[in-house]
Amino acid sequence: MTNIPYIDLHCHLDGSITVDIARKLAALQNIELPASDAELESRLSVPESCEDLNEFLECFALPCSLMQTKEGITESVHLVQEYMKSQGLAYLELRFAPQKHCDNGLSQRDAIEAALAGLKMSDLHTNLILCLMRDRGNEKENLETVELAREYLVKDGGVVAVDLAGAEALFHTDQFAEPFKKAREYGIPFTIHAGEADGAKSVKDALDYGASRIGHGVRTAEDLALLEYLIKNQIPLEMCPNSNRQTKAVDDMSKYPIRDYLAKGVKVTVNTDDPAICRTTIAKEFEYLEKKFGITAGEKKIMMLNAVDAAFTDDSTKAALRAEVESAF
Repeated sequence: MTNIPYIDLHCHLDGSITVDIARKLAALQNIELPASDAELESRLSVPESCEDLNEFLECFALPCSLMQTKEGITESVHLVQEYMKSQGLAYLELRFAPQKHCDNGLSQRDAIEAALAGLKMSDLHTNLILCLMRDRGNEKENLETVELAREYLVKDGGVVAVDLAGAEALFHTDQFAEPFKKAREYGIPFTIHAGEADGAKSVKDALDYGASRIGHGVRTAEDLALLEYLIKNQIPLEMCPNSNRQTKAVDDMSKYPIRDYLAKGVKVTVNTDDPAICRTTIAKEFEYLEKKFGITAGEKKIMMLNAVDAAFTDDSTKAALRAEVESAF
């Protein structure tokens, strides 16, 4: 294999803020951070003793505080792209929730435009996914995100889809029918976090809404008929092994179903989720799968081509990425 043109379809902006990026964002905005890199890293990433998804989600508070200005958002998108490019990425879909960047007076529109400005500062091929949030009392904000996604939607080079993120076990997928009805009406592609902290029913609910991809989906096999549906309809799963290990989405990683899914014909892709929080890279995700499960080069190629097929981008970009993957193997 030559240099691998990695593809990451499931990567959160606020989960990608490394110590180095955090210090640059803080200096830009005159924000004080812990003097010790070790202490700062402990606030930006989870310990091995992480209990569950809810503890994992606590790590987002500090990076979000560094992205409450247009400058902070723009520079964070730029710096994360440069960091991911240094890890060997050829294509990135970066997702963030505009409503989480309005604490100091920005509007969701301001946040989206600041992120789009950041995209133009790097030559890494990157698209944006706008996240709706699982929460209580934010119905208006979620609908606004969908309306703005409709306005900014492009095939490539900007906002390409929406998502639903947050505490899945606390705010079940079946509570969010209205915004996804709108997204469907508007023709906005969408993925939904499901089958991670919640069971197979959340995956079914996401598919009932019209999701064309599933974020994680690791627990889909709790419903074998649903798993067959994924296979028959070639619904991609955005699997994130180390994140699932750390959030305890899977109790016993020796039973992690990725190779079983792959063998059955599920359209599996491999992603980082939150590279800074998880202390991972896309290459490390594949290395983990190779060491833990004996994933072969052929299986790796299949998963990377799956990612090309699943990407929210135009046909010419997919053709170019497919050619890069083929030549690498």
